[in-house]
Amino acid sequence: MPASTQLQNEFLKFLIDEHVVTPAQVQEIEEHAIKDGILPEDVIIRERILSEEELTKRRATFFGLPYIDLSAMRLNAAILQMIPRTVAENYQVVAFDRDATVLKVALADPRNFQAMGALDVLASKQNFRVQYHVASRSGIALAFKSYEELKGEVAESVEVVRKELASEEKVAPVDEVLKGAPVSRIVSVIMRHGYEGHASDIHIEPHQGGARVRYRIDGVLKTTLTLPVELLSPIVARIKVLANLKFDETRIPQDGRITEAIGGRPIDFRISTLPLQEGQEKVVMRILSTEHAPTLEELGFHPLHIDIIKQNIIRPHGLLLISGPTGAGKSTTLYTVLSLLNREGVNIVTLEDPIEYFISGVNQSQIRAEVDYNFATGLRAILRQDPNVIMVGEIRDSETAELAVHAGLTGHLLLSTIHTNDAVGVIPRLVDLKVEPFLLAATFNVAIAQRLGRKICPDCKEEVAIPESVIAQVRKEIAGIPKRYLPVGLNIDGPLTLYHGRGCPRCGTTGYKGRIAIGEILQGTPSLRQLIAGGFNAEQVAKEVRDQEMISMKQDAMLKALAGLITVEEVLRISNE
Repeated sequence: MPASTQLQNEFLKFLIDEHVVTPAQVQEIEEHAIKDGILPEDVIIRERILSEEELTKRRATFFGLPYIDLSAMRLNAAILQMIPRTVAENYQVVAFDRDATVLKVALADPRNFQAMGALDVLASKQNFRVQYHVASRSGIALAFKSYEELKGEVAESVEVVRKELASEEKVAPVDEVLKGAPVSRIVSVIMRHGYEGHASDIHIEPHQGGARVRYRIDGVLKTTLTLPVELLSPIVARIKVLANLKFDETRIPQDGRITEAIGGRPIDFRISTLPLQEGQEKVVMRILSTEHAPTLEELGFHPLHIDIIKQNIIRPHGLLLISGPTGAGKSTTLYTVLSLLNREGVNIVTLEDPIEYFISGVNQSQIRAEVDYNFATGLRAILRQDPNVIMVGEIRDSETAELAVHAGLTGHLLLSTIHTNDAVGVIPRLVDLKVEPFLLAATFNVAIAQRLGRKICPDCKEEVAIPESVIAQVRKEIAGIPKRYLPVGLNIDGPLTLYHGRGCPRCGTTGYKGRIAIGEILQGTPSLRQLIAGGFNAEQVAKEVRDQEMISMKQDAMLKALAGLITVEEVLRISNE
């Protein structure tokens, strides 16, 4: 048995002895680890058996080393630089403290004896001995950001590029400079900081006589870097080269994809360029993690909503539609549902624009408008591929809508997205797309409308005083929620505890960390099908919604605020979208 496997087994036995997990749980953990190709420790964190920091504490105890939480520390730059950044990143170590003779070093893997040997040699040359501590991987990653801020990493390269562009000897400056190391490094740093900062999108665009880089983190865009305007074209051209686009074509939009290795794992960036005024261009890079699709529980759906979704995806045919604006997490929810359906005896075919996540065992097809391969023509082709489940990226026109409904009629389960404000709005939207109401009534299974709310940072969450006028609004909203959705023991008339994030290093002092799905679900009950076929009368639909005990997105958001997951401000923001 390999030494690493033996250590993993011993650590799992240690967790059993510590009454953290049961032998049955360990068996499940090992099965999931083998199936997903990850470490048992990653499964423990993913399944929320222990938080990453709590698991790290246990690992430190197991290996007989002290634990350190780097996220709560302000690191001294001089101490940090005692281990060069390249060495630190290679071995996943960070120097965080020192005295006259001892250098304190945090490492992510206490089994990395090669790193320890190299650091012992490095420290001895500076007349130090090393005292090792164990830190979490996310704590180590956070500490790396203290080496150099994004501006500092880019500054030197900016000056080199500016000098090269200013040189009169350059015949074709953009063509030459985009191949050079400084521009490549700027692009690489921008992409790496976006991924490490948990951004969903990176915007590179002209702004007030210069250029700026903005990251969308937890749904909010924030300017992180400003650059001289003359660097915009070389940076855009470099991105185009990496994405296999025409770097000298600035008149039309282009779409592409880049796969970049960051932290030892491949990360996909979906690239979109847009021509602007005066020959300038804007680039948006969507960061697509290649990790496993999250579960419905991890996305944050209410347990009763999860039951409804699972009941509807086992139906052999019909429509499951997800609505919401751009950036509401519709695609992620679709991929999660596909992962639940993905098994040996099921043929799943998707039609996407573009393919965002690659799922093993699913047949994924990319539409190409330039050769007249669109959602409608692709859906016709898919129906001849003997599918059980079809996923169409979006229903955006009458032809696709009609074909989708016919697919649901002919024994296929069809999943797709559609742009509406709420779940009830899905029906009139499809009718507006010329779908016959009686056909829609025969195929409609469920509509899910969703938004994403910013989660309170768990590391700085605290109770917050709310004005009595707001509390009154909260009580009024809760009073309309069916009892089966409410937490056990909640007294509407009693004191209500709400929370916010104080702001800490782990959340960038914002008080928010991560996002959670806020949703509402309309079910295709027999009575609703009759209403669809009969004209969808507004008053009767409102009564049907009450009979289904459907909660609105605002009510779902309020439940999450009561659970301490989001703030009241987020409830109001989501309600106004």
